[in-house]
Amino acid sequence: MKSKELSVDLQDRIVSRHNSGEGYRNISAALKVPMSTVASTIRKWKKFETTRTLPRAGWPSKLSDRWRRALVREVTKNLTLSEFQRSSVEREEPSRRTTISAAIHQSGLYGRVARRKPLLKARHMTARMEFAKRHLKDSEMVRNKILWSDETKIELFGLNSKWYVWRQPGTAHHLSNTVPTVKHGGGSIMLWGRFSAAGTGRLVAIEGKMNAAKYRDILEKNLLQSAKDLRLGRRFTFQQDNDPKHTAKITKEWLHNNSVTVLEWPSQSPDLNPIEHLWRDLKMAVDQRLPSNLTELERICKEEWQRIPKSRCEKLVASKTKKTPGCISLNGCFY
Repeated sequence: MKSKELSVDLQDRIVSRHNSGEGYRNISAALKVPMSTVASTIRKWKKFETTRTLPRAGWPSKLSDRWRRALVREVTKNLTLSEFQRSSVEREEPSRRTTISAAIHQSGLYGRVARRKPLLKARHMTARMEFAKRHLKDSEMVRNKILWSDETKIELFGLNSKWYVWRQPGTAHHLSNTVPTVKHGGGSIMLWGRFSAAGTGRLVAIEGKMNAAKYRDILEKNLLQSAKDLRLGRRFTFQQDNDPKHTAKITKEWLHNNSVTVLEWPSQSPDLNPIEHLWRDLKMAVDQRLPSNLTELERICKEEWQRIPKSRCEKLVASKTKKTPGCISLNGCFY
């Protein structure tokens, strides 16, 4: 249980003995007071020049300092407030949920929804770390000759990006403050794109279900031409993830026959590809133009993709390749 405060007379005797030159241990033994209490009393006297109880900012806390420290330790176990409350009863310091919550907040800890990240095994973490260390040594010329690629889906009436409106309280459902949606997004298109530090390459709409044969055809019709349009030369490096279509035998054969160098890519690493930022830019730009059908959606996507400035691409490549090794955490995740 929480101990009572020392009497004023006893605190004065502690300070008097301290001023006489006695040590903390001797004062503790003579007055039968814990040495930690002797130390805290003397610290209080040195700071405020008094041993009297000073006015408090509010109602005294019902939680002891020991229980507060225990809360901070226990909070890493992600217990609920109800579990904390039961624990306080077991410690003979019964407290309300609001009291426990306030104490945790005062320690700078708040309940938040956990971020979702790919499940990484030890080999994934090792591969990510090696990837980061290896590409830290790459020269700027090598980094600028990487052609990044990926696929994405864009819905016709889907929420491809967040919309913000200025509105008064109680008007959330007014027509002017809402975004129209339809079931299943009103249809969607799949896109395959690539970019480098020199700008964006061709954006290809994928018809039907994507498979290895269709992916090889897309590479044959677009990859080398995009590299030529971006003036990357023949000695560029092509990035793709480890999707089964990308690592299929016919895909590898085409890449080998056309002497395309492929960037080794660690598993479970969609967050490493800087093209994800361009997909977000594209979706926001498309939403602003409000396409009315899938044909118009495809046309607008290709127009907005070509409008992405070269400076944006340069910045993404520079930030991803130069900062990735410094942003890796102990569990192999990148941020």
